Amino acid sequence: MTLTRIAAAVFFAIGLFGSAAPARADIEVRVDKATQRMAVIIDGVSSYTWVVSTGTGGGPHSGTFTPQRLERKWFSRTFNMAPMPYSIFFDGPYAIHGTTHVAKLGQRASKGCVRLHPDNAAILFDLVSKRGMKSTRIIVESGATARVDRRRAARTMAAIR
Repeated sequence: MTLTRIAAAVFFAIGLFGSAAPARADIEVRVDKATQRMAVIIDGVSSYTWVVSTGTGGGPHSGTFTPQRLERKWFSRTFNMAPMPYSIFFDGPYAIHGTTHVAKLGQRASKGCVRLHPDNAAILFDLVSKRGMKSTRIIVESGATARVDRRRAARTMAAIR
């Protein structure tokens, strides 16, 4: 094999398997503590926006996380065996999970977890289970869903033009 053919084969393999773009998660979960909303972006498409409750003390911690473990049925040993269905643990004891306190969604109410309506928690849990924890990124910050909405509006305006 000539040097030219070897170089061509290497470049072909890099083009086939490598990418200049950084790897991105198949699922991006953005928790906005300021608006008490969660946006779920699947393969770059904003797919769900749900109302949530985050911690009364400002929790959970802001940052970017990967799920650590999934528990379909979980009861908090720290908080009187409170039910935490469809738990996605992402920062030590903190998780995204369903809640029985649906009337408090939209306001800070938890001890630091991200609470969702149980139906929405089940949808998110199934998505993460199917796509994998390594393919999921959880971003907790203030103003997160607003940025998603601005990006969606920019794409819409570009499509109209």
